[in-house]
Amino acid sequence: MSVASKLPKITDIEILNAQPSARESWHAFEIMAEFVDATERLKQITPAVSIFGSARTPPDHPYYQLTEQIARLLSDAGFSVISGGGPGIMEAANKGAFHGKSPSIGLNIELPFEQKGNDYQDVSQNFKHFFMRKVMFVKNASAYVVMPGGFGTLDELMEALTLIQTGKTRKIPIILVCSAFWQGMLDWFRSALIAEGMASPEDMDLIQVIDEPQKVVEAIFKHYETRGFEPSPSERQIQLYL
Repeated sequence: MSVASKLPKITDIEILNAQPSARESWHAFEIMAEFVDATERLKQITPAVSIFGSARTPPDHPYYQLTEQIARLLSDAGFSVISGGGPGIMEAANKGAFHGKSPSIGLNIELPFEQKGNDYQDVSQNFKHFFMRKVMFVKNASAYVVMPGGFGTLDELMEALTLIQTGKTRKIPIILVCSAFWQGMLDWFRSALIAEGMASPEDMDLIQVIDEPQKVVEAIFKHYETRGFEPSPSERQIQLYL
């Protein structure tokens, strides 16, 4: 029996019917159950790579096809591939991994508008809370591969950069793919953030820009060539406080 199964089963109706002052307390149990369930279910998928990108990218778009190729190479190289479980780039990532040798993982989010999970997930984990889902993206990833995307993609990218910059998680490769798409943002980082002292020049070293699929895989292996993929005991301790 899992730890999550021992926690109180709190339904949405019970939360809504609770007194306003008690709702947040009941909600804490729901958050706890979601965290424990996801942690137990995903702990065996390492090493893994999280891939991000736009949900709006159609299957005939070069970004979609490039993502599928990268995910297949990563899967065949022994990495589980984690995506947000939805359409677009997320589907391409899951599809490439699904047809490879390693598991395809979808971290699906419940949204006010319908988002249907894609059909290429060996493991599908559902979340109500965005922040809990973001923790799992970082906690279980040995690397981030970031394809072109919108606000959600930028949110995940900035979250990872902030956690690594501040020492709240271990240093992992953060690889941006499709250099032409990202160039304006990187130029702004240098001309505004760094030029005005909002970030340090060495912070740019946290980011790699790679366009060739095989080189993406090689860059991840290079990062870990002097150490294993598993977090060290001290890194595990740090990640408890993501």
